[in-house]
Amino acid sequence: MTRSGPQPQTEARDESHWLNNSSLPISIREALEKSEVDQVEVDRRARSWAVHLLLPGPIDARHLQQIVEIWQKRIPDLQQVQWKIHYQYSPDRVVNLLSRDWPGFVNQIIKDIPSLKGWLENSSCHVTDNNRLVVVLFSRLAYQWLEGKGARGLLTNWFQRHLGWSPQVFWDVDETGVQQLRETAEADQRYVAEILVKDNRGGTSNKEIGRVLKSEQSGKSGITDKVWFGREIKSEAVPIKHLIEEEKSITVQGRIFDLSIRELRSGRTLVVFNITDNTDSITVKIFLESKDKARVLEYLREDAWILVRGSAQVDRFSQELTLMAQDINGAKAPERKDLAEEKRVELHLHTKMSSMDGLVNIKDLMKQLAKWGHSAVAITDHGVVQAFPDAHEVAAKYGIKVIFGVEGYLTEEIKPKAGKNKNRSRSYHIIILAKNQTGLQNLYRLVSLSHLENFYRHPRLAREKIQQYRDGLILGTACEAGELIQAYLRGEPRAILEEIASFYDFIEIQPTGNNEFLIRNGQIPSLDGLQDMNRSLLAIGEKLGKPVVATGDVHFLNPEDECYRRILQAGKGFEDAELQAPLYLRTTEEMLEEFSYLGQEKAYQVVIENPQFIAASIEELQPVPEDLHAPKIEGAEEQITEMTYQRAKELYGDPLPSLVQARVEKELNSIISNGFAVLYLIAHKLVRKSNEDGYLVGSRGSVGSSLVATLTGITEVNPLPPHYRCGHCRYSEFIVDGTAGCGADLPDRQCPRCKTMLTKDGHEIPFETFLGFKGDKVPDIDLNFSGEYQSRAHRYVEELFGKDHVYRAGTIATIADRTAYGFVKKYLDEHQMRSREAEIMRLVKGCTGVKRTTGQHPGGLMVVPTGNDVHQFTPVQRPADDTESEVITTHFDYEAISSRLVKLDILGHDDPTVIRMLQDLTGIDPRVVKLDEPRTMQLFSGVESLGVTAEQIRSTVGTYGVPEFGTRFVRQMLEDTRPKTFSDLVRISGFSHGTDVWLNNAQDLIKNGRVKLGEAISTRDDIMTYLIQRGMEPSLAFKIMEDVRKGKGVKPDFEEQMKANGIPDWYIDSCKKIKYMFPKAHAVAYVMMAYRIAYFKVYYPEAFYASFYTVRADEFDAQLIVGGSQKVRAKIEELDQKGNDATAKEKNLLTILEVALEMYERGIELLKVDLAKSDAQRFLITPQGLLPPLVALQGVGLSAAASIVEARKQRFFTSIEDLRNRARLGKNIIDVLSEHGCLDRLPESDQLSLFD
Repeated sequence: MTRSGPQPQTEARDESHWLNNSSLPISIREALEKSEVDQVEVDRRARSWAVHLLLPGPIDARHLQQIVEIWQKRIPDLQQVQWKIHYQYSPDRVVNLLSRDWPGFVNQIIKDIPSLKGWLENSSCHVTDNNRLVVVLFSRLAYQWLEGKGARGLLTNWFQRHLGWSPQVFWDVDETGVQQLRETAEADQRYVAEILVKDNRGGTSNKEIGRVLKSEQSGKSGITDKVWFGREIKSEAVPIKHLIEEEKSITVQGRIFDLSIRELRSGRTLVVFNITDNTDSITVKIFLESKDKARVLEYLREDAWILVRGSAQVDRFSQELTLMAQDINGAKAPERKDLAEEKRVELHLHTKMSSMDGLVNIKDLMKQLAKWGHSAVAITDHGVVQAFPDAHEVAAKYGIKVIFGVEGYLTEEIKPKAGKNKNRSRSYHIIILAKNQTGLQNLYRLVSLSHLENFYRHPRLAREKIQQYRDGLILGTACEAGELIQAYLRGEPRAILEEIASFYDFIEIQPTGNNEFLIRNGQIPSLDGLQDMNRSLLAIGEKLGKPVVATGDVHFLNPEDECYRRILQAGKGFEDAELQAPLYLRTTEEMLEEFSYLGQEKAYQVVIENPQFIAASIEELQPVPEDLHAPKIEGAEEQITEMTYQRAKELYGDPLPSLVQARVEKELNSIISNGFAVLYLIAHKLVRKSNEDGYLVGSRGSVGSSLVATLTGITEVNPLPPHYRCGHCRYSEFIVDGTAGCGADLPDRQCPRCKTMLTKDGHEIPFETFLGFKGDKVPDIDLNFSGEYQSRAHRYVEELFGKDHVYRAGTIATIADRTAYGFVKKYLDEHQMRSREAEIMRLVKGCTGVKRTTGQHPGGLMVVPTGNDVHQFTPVQRPADDTESEVITTHFDYEAISSRLVKLDILGHDDPTVIRMLQDLTGIDPRVVKLDEPRTMQLFSGVESLGVTAEQIRSTVGTYGVPEFGTRFVRQMLEDTRPKTFSDLVRISGFSHGTDVWLNNAQDLIKNGRVKLGEAISTRDDIMTYLIQRGMEPSLAFKIMEDVRKGKGVKPDFEEQMKANGIPDWYIDSCKKIKYMFPKAHAVAYVMMAYRIAYFKVYYPEAFYASFYTVRADEFDAQLIVGGSQKVRAKIEELDQKGNDATAKEKNLLTILEVALEMYERGIELLKVDLAKSDAQRFLITPQGLLPPLVALQGVGLSAAASIVEARKQRFFTSIEDLRNRARLGKNIIDVLSEHGCLDRLPESDQLSLFD
């Protein structure tokens, strides 16, 4: 086929063929006279034309056919003409056409853009301002799918192409039509399309596919070679990589992954999964009737190996070949077996903690070793020991002994030379194994030293330090990068080689395939040369009496896994990434075969006998001590008990009410008996110190579930049931029937005894959500300090326990799915390879979880008790191996040791900073703000409290800038629910932080009127509290809550007991949908802080806006915002148009602009930045309006702003030159200040002019 442009001499371009033909109506001839032939596609083989015609209006297809007949008479060989019509309409004409025939346009759109099929058919539309096309969709699923696929841009481009009109496309949702959709195969297809495209797994078919035959065996595990679905498969499976075109019937085999089961509206079940045979992968789909579902799903499971027969079809949604299963049989996966009577021990293996290099998954490793009958394995990652905790935990389940070691980098330097000296001492690989507990601690010390004192590209180990801490260690010569083999390759004499080998305890030799690259680069002449090298190493070992062991230098588990390492190394730029050495875990027989050239006896010795000897000499070790090792504070138990009871009696009187007494006793018993009192005391001291220094502290997580934490001042959240209490006579009254959401919701009352106004408190939060049902879970006390105060809080912890006993909590960053996807796509693109999405996902899964770098928890501190050495628990290092950093972190990820060492979460947060600013600016103590103050509460359901209209501020609620409630997502929730009470706000906070708690769950229940806002499940605690109130046994209620919050749904037997207790079906269904839930105590703490800030917004607006902008000063754009309300509004509308295409910076700016618009509409002005008066960082309140700081100008950083203020203190600037010199400012900053008008009154320089 050829394409031609506008060439008048072409037959198809000769308009006289139709314009002068009298058989055409005059109106059509006039339309054609105004038309333009844009392009003609000529297919000479098919003798056809495709004519692209630009028209000013519609034309009857019959008239176009007349034109074709005219052409065919003049050109007999012309067999077919296809018209591709594009219109050039005026906006008014387009609007008229769309209003008359939107369905017709939809039909044409989905023909041209098939991916939109199923989502636009039931839509409607209207056009505003001649350029805003609003498409009204039938469900939020349609909105989410279309928005996620960039459909707005697709529609705009389509209209531009076909009508010459470029509308701005917007979505609206009308869900009333959903109920009218029939539960037919067509409805299934629409629903399935969303599911499959979202999951990247292909499309759908409503074809009836087989039935399940009764299995000859029951049970889920160990079932192979059985008919699971359809009929028995006798045909031979073909490799999946050979499946490249549609087939009526084809058989493949493979391992299941990414299994997805979805219920359709019609009652059928869609099962979608990928299978791989490690040559390639493909997506498989089945539709099941309800009667077949249980039997099929009994067998189908992740990682099962199956035979599948079916038709291979190009899916119309994914446009990929997909297998529609007709028959599925269980099958035995091909596997390597170790049948040797005596098993080898691998002493050189890299896990995924070998950064961007090792691919061995710990669980898969231990499972494989157990299956082969191996008794032990050494973990020897490059320079690190971060796999130890996980390896120990998993190995214990499989009965495997872990030998803890490292492949280090040996150097002669004790510390790196200063500067970037390229002539540093060379480093060599060395294997170090811990023989006993002393050796393990020494290994940790060496790892710390290599990271803190001798890091240069790698964490290097000085030979002198190794000698110093050699007690309890076993040293091996490592791979070809070790100093022994490197000396051999340099041709050093035998005496030198023996001298080098004498430093080590054992000598390694490896399969020739591992070192084949030495032949490629000319260091070894041939395969015989590699074998000779191993013979020489064996001879040296025998002479020196040192065991020689055969190791695999394992980097991946199975031979086929090399592809993952190839992808990662190609991404890092390795030129030889395609030439992967066979660094997989070998069986005993495979290793004996590798070294058969040594003779049977020698091969047995190096493969089995010597490794077993070394393994036997090593003790069973534990990388991290058992139990919690908390720091000691003398009398902690007594102090916590005394503080608790003292405060309880101050609030509730003496004797305490029975409800309070029972709760206090229960909590103190758990806290003291499990040794947690010291944790409470530490948190108490930190909060008290911050409060004394003038900064409130907010609690996070579940600590607010503990009444003892409340009574000791750690949190303001009171977990008792809603209640009244009298501050004068200590009268109290508890509401325990569930009629009140929280104390703040109770009506105001006077004390019946002394007529004093009662205090309202209590949020009904069970203690079990904090320390577990048995009260023995190590507490995680998270505290939100002001960002300004965080560093002071950290120093205070160091003062309490000593700097050498406090370390930042380390983190390990691994390759996530999205990053792995990028590596895989880049590799495929660079190698011009095209793979199915299923194969891409297989490769992605293989690359995920590999370590990339290390970091630090934003506020976590690990405390080592006095009298203990940190190396009893972990090595230490700098985050990301940054040699310039002064921060020292734990080497192990903090989660691996958080139940062994105390972790304090001292987080920096904006809210406490804002609260402190508000208090400083107004003199109002935020703690006196009532949590039911009416004008503040009204802010969350309307805008009247602000004195503006919804149109003025572009929102129907007044929560711009209010923490937790200012985002568009949460504002929409407020509009949907119109909360009236504090407990309503807590629920909304829970909804917003959960996964599948609001969307597709509570939102639908509330909108459809099935439940009220106060009844829907919001936080994890809601479940336990509700179930207990409905009569369920507390321990069972706790178990159900734990399952639901972790996304495990509801177990069948639990569901039966819930129904027996009268739990409604909607409640159980809601539990099943939830993936993650927020703790109620966390939500209450957040809302308390937010409500106080909202109070200041209502009553002290200048202070609110000044504090809001100050904490975001570096994102503020004073040059833009000082332009006034209209300029701000225009910019908001501009950013709105970008939608999800807006950058993170633009989204942050949009948040500030929304608050700025509201500020202007409330009558508060923003002044220009003033060189003489503006602060460096803080917004100032003046009678004329808010004065922005210097840093509010984009391009003026905090350092430059502070420098200006500091120079200004000495004397004001006499000229721009004086400003530049004394404040040390560059040209760009001067330009920014000048553009804003800050320098208008300053001369260029101090030099006098004769002409002035």
